[in-house]
Amino acid sequence: MTKKLALIIVATVILTATSVAHAQQSAGKIPTIGVLSSSSTSDLRNMLRLQTLRLGLPPLGHVEGKNINFEYRYAEGKLDRLAKFAEELVGLKVAVLFAIDNAAAQAVKKVTTTIPIIITTGSDPVASGLVASLARPGGNVTGLTTISPQLIEKRLGLLKEAVPKLSRIALLMPAASGTGTIRANFDDAQGTAKILKVKFEAIEVKVPNPDFEGAFRFMVKERIGGLVTEGALLNSNRKKILELTVQHRIPAIHSGQEWANEGGLMSYGADGLEPFRRAAVFVDKILKGIKPADIPVELPMKYEFVINLQAAKKIGVTIPQSVLFRADKVIQ
Repeated sequence: MTKKLALIIVATVILTATSVAHAQQSAGKIPTIGVLSSSSTSDLRNMLRLQTLRLGLPPLGHVEGKNINFEYRYAEGKLDRLAKFAEELVGLKVAVLFAIDNAAAQAVKKVTTTIPIIITTGSDPVASGLVASLARPGGNVTGLTTISPQLIEKRLGLLKEAVPKLSRIALLMPAASGTGTIRANFDDAQGTAKILKVKFEAIEVKVPNPDFEGAFRFMVKERIGGLVTEGALLNSNRKKILELTVQHRIPAIHSGQEWANEGGLMSYGADGLEPFRRAAVFVDKILKGIKPADIPVELPMKYEFVINLQAAKKIGVTIPQSVLFRADKVIQ
């Protein structure tokens, strides 16, 4: 082979590769993951979760900016924006839609029946109509849920054990579509409440524009001494709820570690980052051609119990050593 011929071959290969790469980009062949969130760009929790997802992709062969891209839309807590943003992402012909909360999942499901959708939700995806069943999702939706039927009962028991004097405890929950499972789990928890010898009652707040001050005034008036919070829609009002628990000195247990980290007394729930680590595997499977209908929805595998002793001091509660020993993390 002559030097001239070799140069021609190399040049041809380079031009062909460049042309193919350009054609792939022009035709949208580099897959884009469309991310939709009800929260804001400044929400540190979401930033950490999405970073966890992104870090999970390179080991599977997906390198951001090289063979995979991301497109983000944040509703900034204004749920009426979700429909528009969902349509925008679909219009971009993304390869996968990733909805990181229940409201976002509902929005993307309404605008496409063909683009694969991966969800991470704190609600029951079957009860909320996102999938047909956990084992066989059907349609174009699959993903992960952090909800478990026994979580409310578990939180109720931990709160009573931490504050034995409690005789009346409320469940604070959103009065919105998709919360039927929460109500059902609350009803199931009545048996546990009877064993614990506490009166367990539900307090619903409207979403949007929830009246949390009114809910806490009702608890004070009715001498309800403890609180369990449940529902992903309460997360965007976490700061306000925590302020009110301190103001009214009401011991409460919450759904995720971020509540305790930000000043809540206790939290018990699924590991907040694990679903996003696993979501990278879901992305990989879908990009390799597996249909969402054939990928079972995953339930939580790891739970965390966190106690914040600073919060305990603020509301005048002393947590028994027996409860402290059971915590995965104690914030001093």
